[in-house]
Amino acid sequence: MSSTIIEERAALVGAVRDFAETELVPYAAKWDAEKYFPVDTLRKAGEMGLGGIYVREDVGGSGLSRSDAVAIFEELAKGDTTIAAYISIHNMVAWMIDTFGDDAQRERWVPGLAEMSALGSYCLTEPGVGSDAAAITTSAIRDGDEYVINGVKQFISGAGSSAVYIVMARTGAPGSRGISAIVVPDGTPGLGFGPNEEKMGWNAQPTRQVFFDNVRVPITHRLGEEGDGFGIAMKGLNGGRVNMGACSLGGAQWALDRATRYVQERHAFGGPLSDNQSIVFTLADMETELQAARALLQRAAEKMDEGAPDVAVACALAKRFATDVASSAANAALQLHGGYGYLKEYGIERVVRDLRVHQILEGSNEIMRLIVGRELLAAAR
Repeated sequence: MSSTIIEERAALVGAVRDFAETELVPYAAKWDAEKYFPVDTLRKAGEMGLGGIYVREDVGGSGLSRSDAVAIFEELAKGDTTIAAYISIHNMVAWMIDTFGDDAQRERWVPGLAEMSALGSYCLTEPGVGSDAAAITTSAIRDGDEYVINGVKQFISGAGSSAVYIVMARTGAPGSRGISAIVVPDGTPGLGFGPNEEKMGWNAQPTRQVFFDNVRVPITHRLGEEGDGFGIAMKGLNGGRVNMGACSLGGAQWALDRATRYVQERHAFGGPLSDNQSIVFTLADMETELQAARALLQRAAEKMDEGAPDVAVACALAKRFATDVASSAANAALQLHGGYGYLKEYGIERVVRDLRVHQILEGSNEIMRLIVGRELLAAAR
C-alpha cells in the first residue's frame, strides 16, 4: 500500500471517528433505552458519503474500496454498534442496485440511498427460512408487465422506515435458481409491517416482519434477469459478513479501551487491578484476538476488491472469527468491570447485547464453518 493511500485512509478514518464521537457516542445509550431510530443522524452520515461507501460516484456514491469500508465500519461501531450495523445493511441495498441494476434503476434509487435521504432494507429471511435461503417461499408471479408478490419476510432491519426494499422472491421452480431480486418502494399497495420486535440488543434500529399481500410492481423493478436473485443475495452477503465483522471489531475495541483504563483506575487489595497478572493476560489475549480479526477482515476485503475466486470463503472465515472473538472480548471487558460492567451507565453491557446477534445474522457462524470446512475438503480431493 502506497504512502498516499495510507494517508488518505488515515484522513478518512479520522473524519469518521470525529463523526462517531460527536454524533453517535453521546446518544447511543439514550437511543438504546428509548428504542429510537435516529433518522436525522443517518442523514448526516449520508452527507459524509456513508450511505454509498462503495457505490459508484456517477450516482452519488463515494466510490471507496471494501478495505476502506472495513476501517469505516470499525470506527462507526465504536460510536454505536447498532447504528453502524444498520448503515452496513443500507449500504448492501445501495450496492446491489448500483451493481446489478440497469441505468434507469441506478438513477432512480441510488442517489437517495447514497445521501440517506431514502433508507433501504434487505428482505431475504422468512419466518420458516433462515440459513437455508434457497428455500424461500415468498412468490412473485408474473401478470403481464407486473409481478404480484405474496409472502412474509422476517427480521427486517429498518422495516417501516425505509423507502426501498430489495425483496428476494420466487419467480421460478424450487431451489436457488428460481429466485429473483425485486425492488419494492415504500407506499406500494399491499406492503405492510409487523410491530417492532422486542430484542436483546440492536434496540436503536427497528426490526419488523414485512408483509406482501398482492403487492404489484412493474417487471422493470427486477434486478438482473429472472433467477439471478440468489446469486445477487450471496454476493451481497459476502460484503455484509465482512462489514458485520468490522462492526463487531469496533464495538469490542471500544469495550477493550475502556477496560484497559478501568483496571488501572480501580483499586483492590492495596493496588490497581492491573497489578494482577491474570488481568494483564486477559487484556493481552483480547488485544491479540482483535488484531487477528482485523487482519482477517482486511484480507477478506482485499479479496473482494481484487475479485479473488476464494472471496466467499475468505469472507465467511473472517466473519466467523471476528464476530466470535469480538463477542468474547466484550464479555471479558464486562467481567473486568465487575458489577459496574453490568450497569447501563458504563455502556459495556449494551455492547455485549448488541454484538451477540452478529454471530447469527448475515449467515450464522455455524454456516460460516460449513462454508470454510467444505471448501477445505474440496481442495484436498
